[in-house]
Amino acid sequence: GFVPRGAAMADVFVSYKAEDRRRIRPLVEALQTEGLSVWWDEQIGGGAAWRQAIEAELNAAKCVIVIWSNRSVGPEGEFVQDEATRAQQRHVYVPVLIDKVHLPLGFGETQALPLTGWHGNRSDPKYQAVLAAVRRNVGGRRKTTAAPLRQPHVDRRTAIAGGAVAAVAIAGVGGWALLKPSSASAGGIAVLPFANLSGDPRQTYFSDGVAEEIRSALARIAGLKVVGRMSSEAVRNDDTETAAKKLGVANILTGSVRQSPSTIRISAELVDGHTGLDRWSQDYDRAPGDAIKIQTDIAENVASALSATLGTAARNAIEVGGTANAEAQSLVLQMQEVVKGDDKASLEQARGLLDRAIRLDPNYADAYARQSLVVRQLYDRYYGHFDTGRAEALRLANTAIRLAPKLEGGYRARAAVFVSALQLGPALADYNRAAGLAPGDPNVLRDYSNFLGYVGNTSAALPIADRAIAADPLNPESYVTRIYILFGARRFSEAIAESERIKRDSPQLFNWPLTLGILYLAANRLYDAKRCLAQAEAGSAGRLSGSAILAIRMHDAAAASAATDQLKQLFGEAAQYQYAEIDAQRGEKDQAIADLERAWAIKDPGLILLPTDPFLDPIRSDPRFVALVQKMNFPA
Repeated sequence: GFVPRGAAMADVFVSYKAEDRRRIRPLVEALQTEGLSVWWDEQIGGGAAWRQAIEAELNAAKCVIVIWSNRSVGPEGEFVQDEATRAQQRHVYVPVLIDKVHLPLGFGETQALPLTGWHGNRSDPKYQAVLAAVRRNVGGRRKTTAAPLRQPHVDRRTAIAGGAVAAVAIAGVGGWALLKPSSASAGGIAVLPFANLSGDPRQTYFSDGVAEEIRSALARIAGLKVVGRMSSEAVRNDDTETAAKKLGVANILTGSVRQSPSTIRISAELVDGHTGLDRWSQDYDRAPGDAIKIQTDIAENVASALSATLGTAARNAIEVGGTANAEAQSLVLQMQEVVKGDDKASLEQARGLLDRAIRLDPNYADAYARQSLVVRQLYDRYYGHFDTGRAEALRLANTAIRLAPKLEGGYRARAAVFVSALQLGPALADYNRAAGLAPGDPNVLRDYSNFLGYVGNTSAALPIADRAIAADPLNPESYVTRIYILFGARRFSEAIAESERIKRDSPQLFNWPLTLGILYLAANRLYDAKRCLAQAEAGSAGRLSGSAILAIRMHDAAAASAATDQLKQLFGEAAQYQYAEIDAQRGEKDQAIADLERAWAIKDPGLILLPTDPFLDPIRSDPRFVALVQKMNFPA
């Protein structure tokens, strides 16, 4: 409220355009956390003394931070420019840029500090530069109690210009009447990682996870392009206009999360990616267990603001498969962070987290679906015992589908089990179902296009792969999926050229030296293959089998045997399909057929490559090979 006569004045005064309030809140809160006393107009109540309160604080502050944005540099930024002039006269002026703008005439002599794209990370050098400038003006740290978080009051500029009655009248109209565009959903949206303002880096999984839950919910709405997680995280430090340009979307959702034992604050802001202007924003102060409801509310409000159809069916899609248990969801959010490791230890840790989540909420469909994917990967990639792993993964996927028949995750997980078990018809049906339920989910699109490529339906696979790239353009997996499809179509030169172009022009996206090595090997470019295989993960099944085939083609029998022996030692029967490739390349046809028959007996998932694998060409005309392909009943 109003600071009474004789009360202590704040050391730092923040001048900004009212519409930028939520964008600068993280800065105010960060400075308060540093022990600085900060005044900004969120602390004003009503009353006739507003002008006096503002002027008193402005004149007493040892440091005036002026926030320059697209709004404050324009004609409507008169109050900010007046306050900046006063700060310059008093030699306490610290200009900060939150947008890439040219400062108004008379304010360019002092170097402005860039804070574009900053969301609350106090270790960011950009924030540290601002903090250093503030401390120089203040002349040291004055430890104070941070002002309590509260919802914004009526803005001083609005009230001075038109009176409090006008502000209340606008609020009563309903925000959507002012915010709804005619048609924005076609422009797509990226949900950037929410900033962790809790002061504990270990809580970043939660703020990132909140964004991912909102992202997944929006991806279930037909007609709405939603950028995937990896691409969104790749631009977390960019300003909104830059992020929108890189991701090819018209809308950016940003936010922050601050947690304490008794309260959680989630702030969200929908920004026009072309202008940087707010289209919708909201703060939520709730008990920690209410985070789940907040995520749903944000997703619904964003969809409405984008004019996406949001009837009852869409609301149900947003909420499907979740949980009301905050602790269970927190475990799933931790799992999403852990599984990025994508190695045996990470997958096992993820499995443990999901087990705990399911024990807390036995009806948490999304947790069952995720656990199905993790279990299948562990058995297919590391454990062997395919039948045991598939049975468990299938049970988990079926449970997810039973609990939430409209959740795409259950069908995606079950399709993966069917692929692993070489039940290709049911797999195709489930991928169709998953894609229908979440048409914008890049994970679903990648899996679906991969499958279609495996079974030889290149004409259907490539357009879906292109949609995955559009939905997740900074995720290497989007591109390597397309490369695999070209490999399966035996378009080796095209796949190699595309890989080389990405490696040259966008090296940050290229992460498939093994795949490129296999492509070179298939095209018989042996020295290029050798160079790429040497860059692949040491001890991986693909590198060892590729090295064995390379050695055979280079007539180095000893090296081929050494690589094969190491493959058997590390992977045992789990690499049965690779043994068939190696034996076929050696010219040992009977042994290669025997390898494939054993692979069929244990349902080695590698057999899905039978129709297109060039390394099996030496036995492709063998009647036993033809019979096996027919037995697998590949869908048209």
